[in-house]
Amino acid sequence: MYTFFKNFHSGFRYIVFILVLIAIIQSLAGWLGKKPYTNGNRKMNLFAMISAHTQLLIGLILYFLSPLVQFASSTMKNNELRYWTVEHISMMIIAIVLITIGHSRSKKAVAPEAKHRAIAIFYILATLVIVVAIIQSHRPLLGMTN
Repeated sequence: MYTFFKNFHSGFRYIVFILVLIAIIQSLAGWLGKKPYTNGNRKMNLFAMISAHTQLLIGLILYFLSPLVQFASSTMKNNELRYWTVEHISMMIIAIVLITIGHSRSKKAVAPEAKHRAIAIFYILATLVIVVAIIQSHRPLLGMTN
């Protein structure tokens, strides 16, 4: 089961990345181009958020199936173990919270520019957190292993 969830989590990240990237591009175009906020924009933003939450759930399953999770006192002394058991999950939760806040603010905003702006700002911030986490992992950005 561990191998399945590891590969699933590793592959699903591309779907999340593509959906979030499309949502960012659409929101920037809508915000800067003063375009209306369409039902298509709403659905794309929602699908991006749902995919991020799904990735979190897959990651949590992987986290508890992982042989790395020991919670021993040596965990904090081992850089790789600390990264995967503490830092990675913390940064991903922060990124998903940012995406959720952006989506929520977008729903509450009245003006189309405000809706687009909320998505653009919060989804970009979440993407930056994710990129920093990837860089910290010392793994290739497009590599399939996690």
